[in-house]
Parts: sequence; structure tokens; C-alpha cells
Amino acid sequence: MASQEPTILSEKSKTEAQEPKTTPQEQKTTSQEAGDSQLPLIPPFKYSKRVVLKTILERDDGGVGLAGERVVIGGWVKSFKEVKKDSLPSSLAEGHESDIVSPGHKDVSCMEILQTRLPLIRSIAKIFGGGGSNPIRAKLEPQQPVTSIPKPALSSIVNLLVSDGSCVATLQVIIELSEGFPIRSLPIGTCILAEGVLKVLSTVGKRGIEFKAEKIHHIGTIEEDKYPLSRKRLPLETLRDCSHFRPRTTTVASVMRIRSALTFATYTFFQNNGFLSVQVPIITITDGEGFSEKFRVTTLSGTEVKKEYPKITTDDTEGVSFETVKAALKEKNTLVQQLKRSDSNREALLAAEEDLLKITQLASLIEAKRKLKSETLSKASEVHVPEDFFSQQTYLTVSGLLHLESYASALGNVYAFGPRFRADRRGSAKQLPEMWIVEAEIAFSQLEDAMNCAEDYFKFLCKWVLENCSEDMKFISKRIDKNRINLLEAMSRCAYERITYMEAVNILKKVTDRKFDIQPEWDAPLTSQHLSCLTDEIYSRKPVIIYNYPKGLKPFYARLNDDGQTVAAFDMIIPKGGILITGTQNEERFNMLNTRINELGLAREQYEWYLDLRRHGTVKTSGFSAWFDLLVLFATAIPDVRDAIPFPRSSGKVNN
Repeated sequence: MASQEPTILSEKSKTEAQEPKTTPQEQKTTSQEAGDSQLPLIPPFKYSKRVVLKTILERDDGGVGLAGERVVIGGWVKSFKEVKKDSLPSSLAEGHESDIVSPGHKDVSCMEILQTRLPLIRSIAKIFGGGGSNPIRAKLEPQQPVTSIPKPALSSIVNLLVSDGSCVATLQVIIELSEGFPIRSLPIGTCILAEGVLKVLSTVGKRGIEFKAEKIHHIGTIEEDKYPLSRKRLPLETLRDCSHFRPRTTTVASVMRIRSALTFATYTFFQNNGFLSVQVPIITITDGEGFSEKFRVTTLSGTEVKKEYPKITTDDTEGVSFETVKAALKEKNTLVQQLKRSDSNREALLAAEEDLLKITQLASLIEAKRKLKSETLSKASEVHVPEDFFSQQTYLTVSGLLHLESYASALGNVYAFGPRFRADRRGSAKQLPEMWIVEAEIAFSQLEDAMNCAEDYFKFLCKWVLENCSEDMKFISKRIDKNRINLLEAMSRCAYERITYMEAVNILKKVTDRKFDIQPEWDAPLTSQHLSCLTDEIYSRKPVIIYNYPKGLKPFYARLNDDGQTVAAFDMIIPKGGILITGTQNEERFNMLNTRINELGLAREQYEWYLDLRRHGTVKTSGFSAWFDLLVLFATAIPDVRDAIPFPRSSGKVNN
């Protein structure tokens, strides 16, 4: 044997030279057998021991290259199927890996090979050898009583589809039920944490990976009869009633992953373009637009508010100006003095004196009422101020642009991202009381600069979603809108049309083949029908930016143009999206801004701090607001904004 050893080695070397290169999986196995210390192909999540399913299922090979890896996975059961089978002894049922000897394994002897086949050899010998002696068995092992093969026992295999929310795809999990796995039911919604081995799918015609569970570390059971997602394909309207469970559905999970990507893209865009992030206040005394419905912030109950602000009774003196009465009193007094000096008309004097008395009484009554009202309000204020949290009425902000402008006047280019609130009960598919808005202010800039920035921002978001949410967008195309990917690609590349408000109105007036519910007119808002006609028909599904609106349609701080009728403001209209971004160049001239505040009758004390920016080192600024929730709506093709928000709020309805 010793003399043949060099020949064997030589033949082996020759064979290895002729064999093709090993695959990465074979190299991994070989290196592990050789004892090489290397990083795992699929590292666990940094802050837990489990592996995120996205790192397995979204590989180019579908995870096949990870076959043989031992991992811990966690997730929620999406489907459950139990298959009954007859289990055979391990050596006959499936041929355990310990029974399979690789060709060319240099440390395996003939005797060891025979020993690994003993159960099979024993069975064959029993069949053909009858009750006689078995020379092979006698030679290989000590004499022992022959034992019969155990009777097959019933067992089950459980097939699960498990998702952990990291991606659209689900992982097939195989559990062989036995004494070690006494589980009998894992209904939809059950949470599991399992340890096992990744294997190539055994299903014919499919390429991918499955997970064979060997240990179950945790099972989060459910009350199946009460779990709202037990039924498949619940409509989005129904899911709104259980917003704490709906992210477990594939559709809502995809929307939320896209929302997360758009959030990160927003921060990335502004940081990459030299903007500083500023957190503007949510509680404020200022109406950011001058005409919004606001939520009042108070710690008092409704009853306490009524007590603290007593109702002032009215009488017949209401509406009578005290100054007018004083002037009439002075006039009558002068007339009486003149008549007394003349003595020519006694009746006229008596009538004048009677009128003077009435006017004097009226003046006294009005003065008393004014004094009482002043004392009552003063008393109410004294009682109220210590009771409520703030010393004056405060509101949830409808816009952070005014506060953001103060920082743009010092830091240059700034942006904010957060919730804004409108106490508007007219909820719609695109408007809710609480929505998130992206706001940006650019110092030393004009309207065109804001329009350029808004256009670049929107194109950046479209491109980001396509590059970073490809699997979710494939699902959106399959389940919701098959053309959504093409639309996003077009929005990220095409040139945007820019027209004035006057041009838009004139273009729409010339449309004859389409009837509008409201005809386009100067100084009137453009309806969704008008905007859809512009983007989808007139400009062939291209975005349109409309600018120079009538001053009555835009906030008070928009800069007045030279025509005295329009202001430097714009709206960005997107095909199948409507208005997603609005912007203005802000009025930097103190007199113009002051006049505008007075024209609209705004509470001047709310805006004194804003006027201070014009008094001290004024600067031209422009900016825009992007309705972030509507951006998510556009990217995902979801028809209602309530399904694009994690926990939507609407008039009369808050679930959690």
C-alpha cells in the first residue's frame, strides 16, 4: 500500500488540474473545512442576532449562494400550510448528510463506508438471507440480536411564508414537527424567531432559497378569531380602522418603505446642496398664512374657558360710537348757548335743552358700559392668565416658513421638515388636519431661484425612489399602477413648462372640447379639472409651473409685482398628482408688507417680530413648501392620503 501512495497522489493532482474552478459556495465550504477564520457571508443585524430577510432575498441570485449558512431569522407568518407524511427511519427517509460520502474525501476508509451502510445492508441481508447467519455482519460487528425496523410514525411538515417587513419578498420556512417541534398551528400573524439552515428550494421549477428551522426561540401567538388580518386582501378603507396592524400587509409595508426612502432622500438633497436643518416651532401665536383655520392650544377644558371669559351682555348702546356721541353733545351744547343769548325762539331753546339732556344721559350710559366692560375683561384676564399654560392664545402652526425666514436671514439657506396643522373639517383624499411638509428658504434669492430648487428637489426624489426602492416599485406596478415606474422616470428627466397665471387662464378659456364645472376666470383659484387639463392634455403629461398669481390667492408675505395686481408666487403641478409644491418670493419692503397686513386686517401684534426682519438688515429671500404626504401619494399611486400616512387624523376620527 505504501508503494502505491505516490501514484494515488499524482493521479489526484492530475484530476484537480483538469477540474473546473470551484464555485464561491464550494470555496466557502472548503475554506471552512480547512479551518479558515472568515466573516460570515450574511452577517446578522448589528443590534440583534437575527438576519434581516432583505439581505437574503434581494441578492442577485435570490439567496442561492447562501445555501448551507446557519442563521437566525424573525418575522410574522403570512401563510401556513401543514402537510402530513409517513416518516421513515432517518437512513431511509432522506439519506442524512452523514450517510453521504463525497467522492475524493481522503480520510474515509472502505470499512467506514461499509459501517455507514450497515442499516441498509442489514435490511437486505434479512430479506435475502432469511433467518441464517450473515457473514458480512459477523465480520463487521460483534454478535448482537437482530432488531426489527421501527414502524413508521405519522409526522407533519409545516410550510410557512414569513416576512419581517424589510422587503416585499417572503422567506419559505420549513418546520418538521416532532417531539422537538410540538407545534401544531402557526396561523397568519404569528411572530416567530427561529434558528436553522438555508437550503436551495426543493420546489421543481423554482430558483431560490428556503429556511429549514431547527430551533424555535420565540413564538408570539395571536387570538386568531380577533386578529383583523386573518382574512386576505382587506381593502385599504377597512385597514384604516386598525392602523397599528396595517403595516403588516404587503401594500402598506411597501408604501411605508417608500416613504422612509423619500424621507432620507429629502435630508440628503438639502444637505448635499448646502442647506442647514432648522426645527421650527409647532406651537406659535402667528398664523403663518394669515387666513388659515387654526387649532388653539390650551390646558383648560371647554367649561373652564367659558368661565374665564364671561359673556358681555349687549344693549341698545351697542354699535354707537362714544366719539360720535361726544361730538353730538358738544354740538348741542353750543346750540343751546346760542339760543340762550338770542331769546328769540323759546320753543327752539326748550327742544335743544331736551336733546342735550338725552345726549348727556346717553354719553353717561355708554361711558358706564365701557368702564364695566373694561373691568370685566380685566378681571377675566387676571383669573385666566395663571390658569392656562400660556399667557396668551397660542395655536398649532400651519406653516413654518415665517420662522424659517428669520434663520435664512442669518444662516443663508435653511430647511425644515415636520408636521403642520389645519383645523379644516373639509377633509378630502388629499387634505388632512395633520400633514408633513418640507419647507425651504433661500437667502439672497428671487422667485426663479426657488422654482429651480423645487424642480431639482422633485426630480431628485423621483430618481431616488427608482434607484433605491426597485422591488417595492415593482410591487406597486403589479398591484396598483402598472405605469407608475414609467411616470417617475419621465418626471426625473423631462423639462418642466413654466407659464404665468394669466397665460394659464387664457389657455384654459380657449379649450372647447372639454366642459369645466367652474369656468376659468381671473382672480379665481384654478380647480383640479383645470390643472389636470393643463398637465395631461395641453402639455402632454409634463409638469407645469404656474407663477405670478393674483395677490388675493396667495399669502400676505408674497412679494407684490410691479403691476400691483400679482405677486411672486408659484405652484408646481404634476400629472396625476396635482399641486405638490408651492412657493413665493417674500416681500422684503417694510412699507409694502405693512400695507398688506393692514389691508387684510391681520392682528398686527402677531407679526411685529416678522416686521422686525425688515427693520433690521432686510434681505431678499424665496422658498417653497412641499406636501410630503402628497409626494408619497404620487410615488406609490395610492388614491387616498390617509393610506400614505402611518397614523392619519381626520375630522372626528382618531383611532390611536
